[in-house]
Amino acid sequence: MSTEEQQANPPEPPRSLAEALRTRDDLTLSALLRARPDLITPVPTDLTQLATRAGTRASVVRALERLNRFALQTAEALAVAADPSSYDELLGLMAGDEPDETTAAALPRALGTLHEQALVWGPDDRLRLVRTARELLAPSPQHPSPTGLGPTVAEATAGMSPGRVQEILTTAGLPSTHDSVSAVASLSALFTDRTRMAELLTTAPAESLDVLNRLHWGPPYGQVTAHPAPHLRWLLDRGLLLPTAPGTVVLPREVALHLRDGQAHRETEPLAPPVEAAATHRPQAVDATAAGQAYTALATVEELLKDWDEGGPAVLRAGGLSVRDLKRTAVALDVPEPVAAFWVELAHTAGLLASDGEADERYAATPAYDEWQELPAAERWTRLATAWLTATRTAGLVGGRDAKDRTLSALGPGLDRSAAPEVRHRVLTLLAGLPEGTAATADSVLARLSWERPPRGGSRGPQSPRSAQSPTSPQSPQSAQDDLRSRLARWTLSEAESLGITGRGALSSHGRALLGLPPGTPAADDLPGEPGDKLPAHHQHTPAAPAEPLGTAERSAAALHAARLLAPLLPEPLDHVLLQADLTAVAPGPLRRPLADTLDVLADVESKGGATVYRFTPASVRRALDAGRSASDLHAFLSAHSRTPVPQPLAYLIDDVARRHGHLRVGAASAYVRCDDDTVLGEILADKRSEPLRLRRLAPTVLAAQTDPATLLDGLRSLGYAPAAESAEGDVLITRAHAYRTPPRTAPEPVPDGPPPPDDTLLTAALRAIRAGDLASTAPRRTSAPVPDGTLPRTSSAETLATMQAAVLTGEALWIGYVNAEGSASQRVIAPIRVEGGFVTAYDHTADEVRTYPLHRVTGVAELADDGA
Repeated sequence: MSTEEQQANPPEPPRSLAEALRTRDDLTLSALLRARPDLITPVPTDLTQLATRAGTRASVVRALERLNRFALQTAEALAVAADPSSYDELLGLMAGDEPDETTAAALPRALGTLHEQALVWGPDDRLRLVRTARELLAPSPQHPSPTGLGPTVAEATAGMSPGRVQEILTTAGLPSTHDSVSAVASLSALFTDRTRMAELLTTAPAESLDVLNRLHWGPPYGQVTAHPAPHLRWLLDRGLLLPTAPGTVVLPREVALHLRDGQAHRETEPLAPPVEAAATHRPQAVDATAAGQAYTALATVEELLKDWDEGGPAVLRAGGLSVRDLKRTAVALDVPEPVAAFWVELAHTAGLLASDGEADERYAATPAYDEWQELPAAERWTRLATAWLTATRTAGLVGGRDAKDRTLSALGPGLDRSAAPEVRHRVLTLLAGLPEGTAATADSVLARLSWERPPRGGSRGPQSPRSAQSPTSPQSPQSAQDDLRSRLARWTLSEAESLGITGRGALSSHGRALLGLPPGTPAADDLPGEPGDKLPAHHQHTPAAPAEPLGTAERSAAALHAARLLAPLLPEPLDHVLLQADLTAVAPGPLRRPLADTLDVLADVESKGGATVYRFTPASVRRALDAGRSASDLHAFLSAHSRTPVPQPLAYLIDDVARRHGHLRVGAASAYVRCDDDTVLGEILADKRSEPLRLRRLAPTVLAAQTDPATLLDGLRSLGYAPAAESAEGDVLITRAHAYRTPPRTAPEPVPDGPPPPDDTLLTAALRAIRAGDLASTAPRRTSAPVPDGTLPRTSSAETLATMQAAVLTGEALWIGYVNAEGSASQRVIAPIRVEGGFVTAYDHTADEVRTYPLHRVTGVAELADDGA
């Protein structure tokens, strides 16, 4: 068709959302399915089913919750506009009588977003909001509109008597009509006529105008007594207030819009609030600070799991960590309890910590922890940071209450929040949009997130009617701090700093790499169109969405890049310590693992920080001897790993403990003590402190006890002796450090926030299936009798076979109904190639491939019209 013919015969506007979707190309349909992935779970059979699914309440609610504030305000304006509405009417509702350039420039883009997501359909002169969205956003007494507008005159007078309507017309100075419909239309015309309405209000008492000023920004409902005051009676008589229930009146929508100069919202927000800078630092200082925090994070996780090496706290019956055990962990880590909960949850999320699943269930490190410890420090950090970025478990909720008023415990159920990964990613992406080394103010980040995803119910919640007799201060909107996304954002800023993703509040270079962003890449913003840019709404493109979280392969590549950037910034592990004369050793930095493991057995950690101080005590030296080290081994170890000479007091301590170590032998009788020096055994029996051990002499060199060997060992050690355990053969038992591990455990899976966005492969396959199914359901057919839309064709077996054989000869396409082995019925368009042995081989336009079908599963067949092949 030529351009002149198209102009002379313009296409008919779509009559339904399904028809509007059929006019879309694959690019715009793909954009819809990406924005609303729930629409292809499962893949719809055709575009009619896709449109039906796009109009379901759950799907529409989900789509509305993902609109930015200005796009949501546009949908709210359409909900109170006429159906259908024009673009100019919408612009008037959004910007008032005198639109500003910013709103006018941003509106096409916002409307384009609504078109793309199938929340609005139709051309610019017939814009329609999908019915479900209109029901969700339109005003009602139970759920006032977020715009603060009330019902229209026609809706408010629906139950009013015709005589009362005529009285209102007369009092308002309008001529009487013959029926209520024309009377309501006449009253609506008066309220929408700016000139006549202004003249009417000039005659109103000042108190009446006062009432209108209190109601016109909402809530529009007020209360009146049975005998209203004169200034209220003046409004009621002219229909400027209309009764909705005994004692309740409402301000009609048309009157409120006149008082608002045509605006649906008190204030529109076409522009995203900027993320403001709090401070600027040198990028090198930011990276160094973040690297220090990253090293501290690794040390904290190692200290936590080392503390639980022989089995950690017990698992509560309801799951999780008890309050007492969390307090003990916080004391051991020297951090506040909320911070301890974060580290415990992080180790669990990374798969390093889990419950053992035994009858006496306890928490312990997993085998993955041993593998993690063998990795370079930078790679260990990326494992933690990547797990945190993608986790839905939210440590900030620990200590709060769930819906049943139960306390939420660390490692327990109820901590998953599906929005957490997206919020974390978005907060860090906003920081990436600032110049390198620049920290953002928390309030500006929260304001930006609140604009991109307005809080649920912030302006939709039901509000109590306001009294029309006296002024009332407007209700304050929902505080952003009460919003889950705002709390998640605050936790993200704090946790990112603790992990070393940010330093001094600014995103580090390795943090930027972890997000998959090259240096200097700004965050994608929802920017409005250029001033004066007023293309038809259905030609607008959706603004570039914020960067999406990475896929699995991309995340691995980003983690490797981040590790390469972080590695040079982390301190190199040392192979030496500095021994001091006060029986301490100073580690001026992180130690290599064999050295650190041995020193942990030989000495106790006294203080931590930039340098770690270890203290040698008789108990710690005995612990090393119990682990199988000899005195000569310990002297050699210290000489090899100390940059200073081994102090004499330390050498004497080792020799003294070693000389007495194993002089007493404890074995199992129930338990016994033997010693070659019978005077030592006599001293033990004479010591009153040994009475709880219930010892008695069996022989000059043997004492028997009525306690188990472990209790006897501890008791003798408390008396100042250094006994050694021995086996049934009389050999000394070496008690090496024991690290308890759970069976292999997988890290907890994130709880998804609905279906994941489809990849290109799934989108291509889904579009092909939908298009083919739509072809099969809408193709013109040549049938002897009309077939109801959506039903399968029905023909006899002989007729089906004959039609198939004829189509093989002519090469024509056929429309068939088919029932598969599972009993699922479908419609298909096929081009038969061969019919034999009870099967038909045909090119299936629906599946876009050659397939073979059993003839007995074909319910019927019909020829397509000439223009339908």
